Amino acid sequence: MIERIETGKRMSRIVKHNGVVYLCGQVGDGATVADQTRDCLGRIETLLEKAGSSPDRILQAIVWLSDISDFDEMNQVWDAWVPEGHAPARACGESRLARDDLKVEIIITAAAD
Repeated sequence: MIERIETGKRMSRIVKHNGVVYLCGQVGDGATVADQTRDCLGRIETLLEKAGSSPDRILQAIVWLSDISDFDEMNQVWDAWVPEGHAPARACGESRLARDDLKVEIIITAAAD
């Protein structure tokens, strides 16, 4: 069974299937990449909770930065947030994001609790 949560015409914010949670890409508010990353990770936590999961159940993260020179600043926030011993498989790259003011977008796949 596929469960879709917060579904609109274009996408669902959460899709669950066979014990796996897929989140749509999350962005955050703020002036700096650190601010946006913190806000984005907070949104991810909220969606994971709604889906019956948590940050220590993340299987994979894909991080897109609008400018790869922000890599270290984003990682300072990421490294402080990831539960110790539960780092997921992760990729990070540079990409043009949906709006010019966006600096980071994160896509998460996690195990359901």
